[in-house]
Amino acid sequence: MKPGRRLMVAIAAVGLALAAWMGLSVALVWSTLEPAQRGTVGAVLGPRMALLGMSWVVALVGVAAVLRLLFQRYARAPGRLLEETRVLLAASGVQHVNPQGSAEIQALAGAINELAAQRDRLREDVAQQIAQASRSVQQEKNRLAALMSELTQSVVVCNLDGRILLYNSRARLQFRALSQAPALAGGAELMGIGRSIYAVFDRQLVAHALENIHQRMRRGAASPSAQFVTTTRTGQLLRVQMAPVRAGESAAEAEGGISGFVLMLDNITFSFEEETRRDQLLHGLTEGSRSSLANMQAAVDMLGYADLEPAMRERFLAVVREEVAAMSQRITELVQRSTLGLKTRWPLEEMLGTDLVTAAQQQIQAHCKRAVTLEGADVRLWLKVESFTLLQALTYLAGRLVDEFDVKFLQLRLQKAGPRAQLDLIWSGQVMSTETVMTWEMDPMRFGAQSTPLTVRDVVERHGGEMWFERERVRHQAFFRFLLPLASEQEQLQASQIMQSESRPEYYDFDLFQITEQGSALDDQPLSSLSFTVFDTETTGLNPSEGDEIIQIGAARIVNGKLLRQESFEQLVDPGRVISAASIPIHGITQDMVTGKPRIAEVLPAFHVFAQDTVLVAHNAAFDMKFLQLQEARTGVAFHQPVLDTLLLSAVVHPNQESHRLEAIAERFNITVLGRHTALGDAMVTAEVLLRLLPLLQAMGIHTLRQAREAAQETYYARLKY
Repeated sequence: MKPGRRLMVAIAAVGLALAAWMGLSVALVWSTLEPAQRGTVGAVLGPRMALLGMSWVVALVGVAAVLRLLFQRYARAPGRLLEETRVLLAASGVQHVNPQGSAEIQALAGAINELAAQRDRLREDVAQQIAQASRSVQQEKNRLAALMSELTQSVVVCNLDGRILLYNSRARLQFRALSQAPALAGGAELMGIGRSIYAVFDRQLVAHALENIHQRMRRGAASPSAQFVTTTRTGQLLRVQMAPVRAGESAAEAEGGISGFVLMLDNITFSFEEETRRDQLLHGLTEGSRSSLANMQAAVDMLGYADLEPAMRERFLAVVREEVAAMSQRITELVQRSTLGLKTRWPLEEMLGTDLVTAAQQQIQAHCKRAVTLEGADVRLWLKVESFTLLQALTYLAGRLVDEFDVKFLQLRLQKAGPRAQLDLIWSGQVMSTETVMTWEMDPMRFGAQSTPLTVRDVVERHGGEMWFERERVRHQAFFRFLLPLASEQEQLQASQIMQSESRPEYYDFDLFQITEQGSALDDQPLSSLSFTVFDTETTGLNPSEGDEIIQIGAARIVNGKLLRQESFEQLVDPGRVISAASIPIHGITQDMVTGKPRIAEVLPAFHVFAQDTVLVAHNAAFDMKFLQLQEARTGVAFHQPVLDTLLLSAVVHPNQESHRLEAIAERFNITVLGRHTALGDAMVTAEVLLRLLPLLQAMGIHTLRQAREAAQETYYARLKY
């Protein structure tokens, strides 16, 4: 029975007892009176019965006040102490209970705090011993981490159910490029720990590759692998190499010695198209040349006759000339297309500017045998270049300066110039003409005995840039200036994240090797085995049924009992209406911040994919779900996943607490609140709250999702509707 209900029952019982006592007392006195006395007493008390009733009510109120005070001190206080003790038992960090109630209960709370402090000291000792014992394991993990972070290939590790256990930064960027909405929330809906690889690849294709690996293992292959090429939903062509992750002996018989698989991904869309064009070009040259050779052979055979008439001889000679010209034309086209392919073969890549000029300095010094200095290279500058051909162009120009003008000293300078970067090759010495510069620019580049059909102009055009010659008369210097493209802000951020990684894979959870798909419905699965998408929305107002709209969605994922902070979803939304002035101070989102952002019809499909195969969790979920449900008809996106509400779960676990607001719950669990009233900030706090609630629910015998939802629906707060 709920604490408040018990108090009401106690007050009612005391009231009835008072009424019974008064009635019994009156009956006893009445039984001792003579008939005449009874008449007199009845005449006196009859008109005054209302006063007796009022006195009973006053007495009952006084008794209720005393009972309430005693209840708070001796009944509710122990209940709160019990709830806080359970929180303390489930806490992983330092936690204390708040002494309340009678002196005895406060003394008990002090004793509990002393036991908790002793437990924390023991935990610290055990943690130190574990840390000391796991140093060698950590060293091996760091080696694996360093290897994974430095790989230029996309690597994804999955268990046998296709759930992602590990991926590197390259794979994260690769999957972001494969997203159907890469501009929404950073394309975060495909890649993530615990997500299914079948969101990208066909299940049957992966199953077929696994079967091939099993067959090779049965034949005794030492390093079995499989390879396949597939297209994604966005039209990208991927080459995938699969290798098995071998299981331990206990799992070897059940799964043929495999507990998972490794996928190495290469996007071959561009190279495949290039090879196709090259094959078509060679096929056309071969077929055309075969026909021309046949015609020329026939003409030569006819020209061998001595009695051939002059007119016929001239006719066959014309055939030979035409076929030779046709073959020459085809070869010329082949050379031109090959040169064009050479110019466009290498894709532009994001590169730190200082790395480029340092490489150019070393290459020019090695080739030209001249000193090269660097001037004012901006260390924050990221370029989008094809470094190989650009270094060739710089080395070629430096070589011609040395060979033809005997330049003694060279200098490189890199700086930002508006939306592009300026790369200057500077020298002091003899003045050259503009005609000479144009000749150097258009000649094929040569390096000693080696040559390439590319020109400096080809390299500049490949970068979509410009190049010119300029003199600095005051300093008696001249320079070649290249205008080069800068990497976009997003590309710079991604490249910086890869280069500044701490040589460890941030994205892994090997415990998922032990988890397989279960045939039962989600409702019957243990809470500990489920994946959760914890989300929050910020809105224009508090009335979804009266036209208020979502202006921000933030979400985080919990997989295998871990909060994956790096796999978050955060997106501003243009509501198509004015944001309420009263709500702006709360969430801090202004009209300018959402103007031009994607509409909800674009954002919800991406969020739906992000939350796929998980249980939705929110604090006061009825509010957020109402906004999502009102968008079903407009967007065609429906969220049919089970939903848990941390507000209701808190009421289940802590029925004696007065407040179940998110801040109050976070304070009880000693959770630091950051980014309150931002969608992602609230989602992160709610996720931390859920992780604290789960062991407390299990301690109450609530183990499955069904049990948690049924318990939540029995609380008073479940009546709240929007």
